[in-house]
Amino acid sequence: MPQPNVMSSFWRGVRDGLPFLLVVGPFALLFGVIATEAGLNVFETLSFSVVVIAGAAQFTALQLLSENTPVVVVLASALAVNLRMAMYSASITPHLGALPLWKRMITAYFLVDQTYAAAALNYEKHPNQTLAQKFAYFMGVVLPICPPWYVFTLVGAWLGNAVPEGLGIDFVLPLAFIAMLGPSLRTGAHRVAATVGGVAALVFAFLPYNLGLIAGALLGMMAGAEFERRMLPQEGKS
Repeated sequence: MPQPNVMSSFWRGVRDGLPFLLVVGPFALLFGVIATEAGLNVFETLSFSVVVIAGAAQFTALQLLSENTPVVVVLASALAVNLRMAMYSASITPHLGALPLWKRMITAYFLVDQTYAAAALNYEKHPNQTLAQKFAYFMGVVLPICPPWYVFTLVGAWLGNAVPEGLGIDFVLPLAFIAMLGPSLRTGAHRVAATVGGVAALVFAFLPYNLGLIAGALLGMMAGAEFERRMLPQEGKS
């Protein structure tokens, strides 16, 4: 019967997801502290993490909200930061697209950087897994990543309430972005996108409501995609 194999896949997913806890824990803790520093209460901070469950988008939205940016711009900026999720969805659909609707909804909600990276690698290494095994593995990866994100956010919010208002920890936010960005620059396209996006954001920093961030994100993605398009023919010749 397939049940033992399904459970084996689940626990393999848990094992593969555990190392991500070393990253998820500190960043969720940091978000909780910064969110309360920005004026959110504990319930609002936790709700933010539960509803959005996307670290980079949460930090971006929080920064803009703290500057009284219009909600439309906040949402557009968070969307620009999270456009990569559409690519994750397209990549994972051949593996999990045949699931029932309610399972696809669960997968979509928990499809974040870490769960996608682990699942995509596992599906490539074990192409003969059944649909049930693939879903079990995905949920196994989710267990040590997503629930701890909520827990550490809550702890960070409680700790943030203990930070004196005059202390100020605004400098931590750009450091968090740098720490998240650095390890992700694995290819030439990534580095081109980051460079063009960063320069463009500075050039258009004069735009109101931090629209320079959206301009930088769009130009960075366009530059990265064009770089990759130009490199593909060369790779095919080699």
